[in-house]
Amino acid sequence: MRDGDLAPLAADDDGNLLVAFDEVGEDTDLGDAALTASLVALWTDDGRLLLVFDRRRQHWELPGGMIDPGETAREAAVRELREESGYQVDDLLFAGFARFTLGPERRAEYAAVYTGRRGAGSPFVPGDEIAAVTWWDGTAPLAGRVQPLDVCLGRLARAGLVQGGDAGRRRR
Repeated sequence: MRDGDLAPLAADDDGNLLVAFDEVGEDTDLGDAALTASLVALWTDDGRLLLVFDRRRQHWELPGGMIDPGETAREAAVRELREESGYQVDDLLFAGFARFTLGPERRAEYAAVYTGRRGAGSPFVPGDEIAAVTWWDGTAPLAGRVQPLDVCLGRLARAGLVQGGDAGRRRR
């Protein structure tokens, strides 16, 4: 069954879709679309999710970004988390691959999704890309939009963290 035949897990105001979340091994060959980015769902023990406010997109989202040439998805996740939030977590748990349908051309892309618990952090310093960070409880109002695709991914990744990793399932 094609991704377009199924209801998405989440959609945003720009028409981008989270169409699947594959809880498979980190070394799985995706083959059908490019792995372009890594995202991190970092949680506190009391259930708050780390979100960063992206200046360009003007919304709250998971820390993460593009995988640089020669870099692994895991290395990109650790780097992006540190660069965007000041948190250094080296023992992230691989949660799965998110499959997206993006842009007006409806291109398919994957992001590697990692999760973990809050670790040591440096004081946050706003930069050109990220204006603020917050530990969101999922209900408190935030100034600005929240990216629904990332919130959905955060919750899916947390399920794996709570269960100690549960590779092998596909959510559509």
